[in-house]
Amino acid sequence: MSDQPVAGVLAVFQTPFDQQGRIDRAVMETQFDWLFANGADGVVFAMVSEVLRLSSEERDEMTALTCKLAANRGAAVVSVGAESTAVAIRYARHAQDCGASAVMATPPGLHRVDDDELVRYFMDIAGCVDVPLIVQDASGYVGTPLSIALQAKLHSELGDRIMFKPEAPPIGPRLTQLLERTGGRARVFEGTGGLYLIDSFRRGVVGTMPAGDLVWALAPLWQALSRGDYARAYRIAGPLALMVSLQTSLDSFVAIEKHLLVKQGVFPSSAMRGPVGDGLDQQTREEIERLMELLRSAVEHA
Repeated sequence: MSDQPVAGVLAVFQTPFDQQGRIDRAVMETQFDWLFANGADGVVFAMVSEVLRLSSEERDEMTALTCKLAANRGAAVVSVGAESTAVAIRYARHAQDCGASAVMATPPGLHRVDDDELVRYFMDIAGCVDVPLIVQDASGYVGTPLSIALQAKLHSELGDRIMFKPEAPPIGPRLTQLLERTGGRARVFEGTGGLYLIDSFRRGVVGTMPAGDLVWALAPLWQALSRGDYARAYRIAGPLALMVSLQTSLDSFVAIEKHLLVKQGVFPSSAMRGPVGDGLDQQTREEIERLMELLRSAVEHA
């Protein structure tokens, strides 16, 4: 079990595939070196890592590799959500055995269940490990929003052993409601790629989980907020928000992020696992590259 603090900028990495469609371990190592060199406080294996497109064996492999490559450098958070409690528990125990700093779970996405069932699901996952559990409301991609009452109930039962990554709109008001229901004690991460980071920081988040392609911008943005330099934070946040606004689905996030990792020399290929719902057309590619240059300028000169 890792003793790295779970806070700050935790970068959700991409899964690189080689020409045969296999996980490219060498590129994974290059990516982790780049993420930590550019200010990441930790890494996250989650939705935009294409976790739902990996086999159980590949998820196990990626979990072990994530914890190995993050060791002594930062926190390692592993997504363990599944369609059944039994499978989620299996993933959670494996993640802890590999040295994860925390596990993160989405609710089942294929069917709607009531709050009592979800409380049992999350409590069973938390009960099988000693590391913290991060409850992810990924309803921007899959499933339905988690109620504030459910999240408050989990916090009352688990205290500091549970954290939250809420992504259901409206982001800010729901974050404030969760903090109010937990007496300001809930530990919450911004989870919209940095789009609402300034507002979320003012409301009380302890970190952010953006994709790793722009970690060199998110780290200085978080640092500016932490020292109260809101003028610099807003200058960085402007072009960042324009970039994130072009990413309107899970596949568009992955496509743009992998493209930018190729542009920055981190990945040799932007290959995704198919079938792919949203690709990247030429006009979007050109616009995202223009915005990246504006973002670089903002980081360098803000």
